[in-house]
Amino acid sequence: MAAAAVLAGARSMTAIAEWAADTPQSVRAALGARRESPGHDSVPAETTIRRTLGRLDPQALATAIGAWLGDRDRPQQQRQWRPAIAVDGKTLRGARRDGRQVHLLAAMDHATRVVLAQRQVDGAPGEVPAFQPLLNGLDLAGAVITADALHTHADIAEFLVSQKQAHYLLVVKANQPTLLERCAVLAWHNVPVADRTRYRGHGRIEIRTLKAVSVRHFGFPHAAQVLQVTRKVCDSPPASGTPWLSTPSPACRSSRPAPLASPTSSAGTGASRTACTGSVT
Repeated sequence: MAAAAVLAGARSMTAIAEWAADTPQSVRAALGARRESPGHDSVPAETTIRRTLGRLDPQALATAIGAWLGDRDRPQQQRQWRPAIAVDGKTLRGARRDGRQVHLLAAMDHATRVVLAQRQVDGAPGEVPAFQPLLNGLDLAGAVITADALHTHADIAEFLVSQKQAHYLLVVKANQPTLLERCAVLAWHNVPVADRTRYRGHGRIEIRTLKAVSVRHFGFPHAAQVLQVTRKVCDSPPASGTPWLSTPSPACRSSRPAPLASPTSSAGTGASRTACTGSVT
């Protein structure tokens, strides 16, 4: 009943109780209200609603809702693209607990933007140990998991591929200097451009080019590809003699072998706009 009230616009315990009290008998029956007499179902008072919601385990509730949403969206996703799920953490503005801002780690479906799972963590450093518990309850077989450089760790890659039968797309930055150096020394000048996108907006033109190279025994679990994205920006329209500003993005890596991860085959996953700094598998 509280969930229905919130979907209808209720934003407080009082509003939830008022919405419940105004519901007709047919709605009360559909929501499982207690039958007091024939044709009359009662609704809980505000204190009962507040006490009940206060006793809920928020993590268990989020897991149950996420699993339900994932099951509802799965058939549609399979008809369109390989499912892609972004894992990312954010500090909530204005939300505090024990005097500290609340930081949540969440798993979101790229296509539907549905949050499949989330849990509160102890700031950004708490995201890494919470990564596996966050995804443990989700069916990820065949899905592509994207995450930023904070989660580029060998144990996370092993967990995704070996335990969850998923693929990954992880950003490589300076927090993994050895891995970054391996990506940087690849012969990118000999690799053809696989995809190029051009955007115009905010008074500038931006061009991003993608290169992809297959790798084996790369020193990172199940790595099959390394991707490089180069971003060039210029004023729009470019003035005569105005140079393009070129910014190579961090290399990204995918556990998907090359035949399954062509630039065009999975561009619809939306990875180019979320965790992977413009790259697409």
